[in-house]
Amino acid sequence: MASVKQLVSTAVINEGLKYIEKDPMKNMPKLLDWADKLVTKENHKKHVKTFRNIVENPDNNWYKLMERYFDELSPASRKKFLINYMVNSGIVGIPIQDKAKKKYNCNIPWAILMDPTSACNLKCTGCWAAEYDKTDSLSYDLLDRIIREGKELGIYMYIYSGGEPLVRKDDLIRLAEEHSDCSFLAFTNATLVDEEFAKKLGELGNFGLAISVEGYEEDTDMRRGKGTYNKVMEAMDLLKKEGVIFGFSTCYHRYNTEAVADEEYVDFLVDKGCMFGWYFTYMPIGKDAVTDLLVTPEQRKYMYHQIRELRSKKPIFLIDFWNDGEYVNGCIAGGRNYLHINANGDVEPCAFVHYSNVNIKDVSLIEALQSPLFMQYKKNQPFNENHLRPCPILDNPEKIVDMVEASGAYSTQPIDREDARDLAAKTKPVAEKWAPVADELWEKHLKEKSKEKAEVASE
Repeated sequence: MASVKQLVSTAVINEGLKYIEKDPMKNMPKLLDWADKLVTKENHKKHVKTFRNIVENPDNNWYKLMERYFDELSPASRKKFLINYMVNSGIVGIPIQDKAKKKYNCNIPWAILMDPTSACNLKCTGCWAAEYDKTDSLSYDLLDRIIREGKELGIYMYIYSGGEPLVRKDDLIRLAEEHSDCSFLAFTNATLVDEEFAKKLGELGNFGLAISVEGYEEDTDMRRGKGTYNKVMEAMDLLKKEGVIFGFSTCYHRYNTEAVADEEYVDFLVDKGCMFGWYFTYMPIGKDAVTDLLVTPEQRKYMYHQIRELRSKKPIFLIDFWNDGEYVNGCIAGGRNYLHINANGDVEPCAFVHYSNVNIKDVSLIEALQSPLFMQYKKNQPFNENHLRPCPILDNPEKIVDMVEASGAYSTQPIDREDARDLAAKTKPVAEKWAPVADELWEKHLKEKSKEKAEVASE
């Protein structure tokens, strides 16, 4: 049931949208004035101040991203992003999550990642989803139950992966309609996006897509199969036409790192309509994983600098899942900010951590969050004081071994159950090579932060 604050916030946003859409950027300061009255948490007040600084500087790339928001998105997409994502997931949801953390003495995530199905119409090289049984799926009723239990804990952000989640697109549309107060995002290869589906998403407004692409045609088709790239480009055109929020999702590896972070490439995806870009680095999950695809320390360092550079000047929100640990104090898995439920129902700390103690078919969401492996995460996070070495698999492999063995967790890969020690053995050499590079970057980061604080204090 919606809280009074939620209803008031929604009403204010609705009125604010009606007002600012007459001249969006000119009237934005008025909406921010209203936002000041809604927020109570200190970090939310800082966010409002940041937005105000952006609005006052038309030459800023974030200003141009906001212009794109009003120019390119459908009315429903604009409205649902502000209400569901900004108000429900942020202003309303986070305080509820904080209360639940104290009540249940466990992590409560901001988002839940679920696999509606393990089935997929592609077979991409190095994909961890290939390690799951292709016949697994979560029923509509179970997905609905997870969302309802999540909302009781203040969780209004739900993300789908797979398999290919759009194999179940009718059910996913129904869930977005049923839970119109939530935000939904699907990681997808986009080959199943057609005109009818794009039009429906534009009307819904609360269901966006993160489209997998590995670079231009040659690099994308190398991993995903011939013809995939052209289908992805067609899907982006359909989604942009209907004003759907979408972005790109890219796995960078040894052979495409420089290409997928190239400035012209990002400009190209902005022109295609991408509002965000989500970079992941390749992870060698599964006994037969190709370790040759792992990035070198030099490539990861390049991404650290390059994504920050692009983020400072391009009208798109870019995320680097591993190298952005400094902004979220390390690893976000284990329910700290998110968790993963695979298509068999196993509740995992992370999409890349295929170990669990419980199945969501047998327990409630809160019981899953209190399971031994999740409590190990809560006890051990952050896994490193250097937040550029956040991951318990890729950066601190001894940690995943300790937690899996201490919790008695089982492998969730039905095809090739992988012992945590075998997994750690694959990533240990990479972690050891990255450590001195990451430590050098982290020391420089700390010095810059210290200098900034000193300058602020002297003003």
